[in-house]
Amino acid sequence: MPEDLHHFAAPSHRVWNRGGARPVLALHCSLAHAGAWSALVEHLTGVTVMATDAPGHGRAAEWLPTQDMHARATAESIAMAETLAEAGPIDLFGHSFGGTVALRIAVERPDLVRSLTLVEPVIFAAANAADDPAYAPFRAAHLAFGALVQAGRRDEAAALFHAHWGSGDRFADLPERMRDYILDRIHLIVAQNAVLLDDAAGILRVGGLEAITAPVLLVDGASSPPIIEAVQTALTARLRHVQRLTVPGAAHMVSITHAAAVAPAVQAHLGAC
Repeated sequence: MPEDLHHFAAPSHRVWNRGGARPVLALHCSLAHAGAWSALVEHLTGVTVMATDAPGHGRAAEWLPTQDMHARATAESIAMAETLAEAGPIDLFGHSFGGTVALRIAVERPDLVRSLTLVEPVIFAAANAADDPAYAPFRAAHLAFGALVQAGRRDEAAALFHAHWGSGDRFADLPERMRDYILDRIHLIVAQNAVLLDDAAGILRVGGLEAITAPVLLVDGASSPPIIEAVQTALTARLRHVQRLTVPGAAHMVSITHAAAVAPAVQAHLGAC
């Protein structure tokens, strides 16, 4: 990771002025924070990027079990997008969980969206809707991970999750503060299941993705779990204006670990919108 996830000197959002007033709202992955966009953003020009902390992450307010986490993240992101969109629609970046929030905004509030850059959006239900054979074994494994969390076996759960969705290093080898940050938030992954596994938010509603007119760039790592290819293929089949970038040697954290390889495609995507 480009910076320690336990570093909270920044407020609940971060802003990078990259030589232009064009606004971008960037939504990070689970178990990270707004600063996770720093590596990619530093390769871009002509934009001002605001990245926010998701509920329960960074300096954001804690998530409460009585709340719909995805709905809260979406509502907060829409409020920020409305502020940034005073002069017209904005560009949205989203990675993993943040990618699903960005996609939901495009379905529910297309008036706010100029373009979408989605890095491995984990709307796993898209694979199920497309009858992809990767979905069933993934769901079973993901629910088994959730059972570890619910049983209080957080260390085991975090190590398992990081092995699939981390940056390639072992969980045990991460700095202690980073491990603690992840352990303190590992339950937030389970809180997303209703939307990500079963589309409780209706992101995949009939005609919803097809109605998105904003151009979409889908980014993924060639070494990511098989469910990602299934999701990206399903989304590509339904989106009207879509391009894909698959980065060799990269996995789920591709926009962080391979920022220099991703940035030219993102810059070109922005330039064409």
